[in-house]
Amino acid sequence: MAAPKKKKSTKTKTKSIAKKLDYRSNPTHSITPFLMFNANIEEVAKFYASVFKKTKIITANPMQGEFVLNGQRFTAYNGGPEFKFTWGVSFMISVETQKEVDYYWNALLADGGKESMCGWLQDKYGMFWQVTPKILLKLISHKDPIKAERATQAMLKMRKIDIATLEEAVS
Repeated sequence: MAAPKKKKSTKTKTKSIAKKLDYRSNPTHSITPFLMFNANIEEVAKFYASVFKKTKIITANPMQGEFVLNGQRFTAYNGGPEFKFTWGVSFMISVETQKEVDYYWNALLADGGKESMCGWLQDKYGMFWQVTPKILLKLISHKDPIKAERATQAMLKMRKIDIATLEEAVS
């Protein structure tokens, strides 16, 4: 009787390499934005908690605080007037619908925020935000370069992103 044939291994080098690179989340190695405001941090945390529905204020007093906005942890400190935010760092809110665009746009502009172009705004505390519908990113990177250019040109004329106008531009 012949010896049974050996099964070929289905493991590949890729799988073994992937196992070696399997990093686990470790709180001591996480990245948390540390924001220096010129404002009462307790007020800042309460403002953002009023805007973002999935919020947890971990701790907040006038000088410092920690909070979670839609799953992203932030640490904040009242550093005084020498600390100002710039366009070089902003937070993008990825949304699906025009209703969500309108909600975040209006909520973040409340009480003194400033509109800018292409879905950007600055809230009353000086933080920069991009309210970005997912369809915008899809359309400006469309595989058809003519459609991508039409979407880009439409976006460049907007302050708050209008999804219907974008879709019309590429149709």
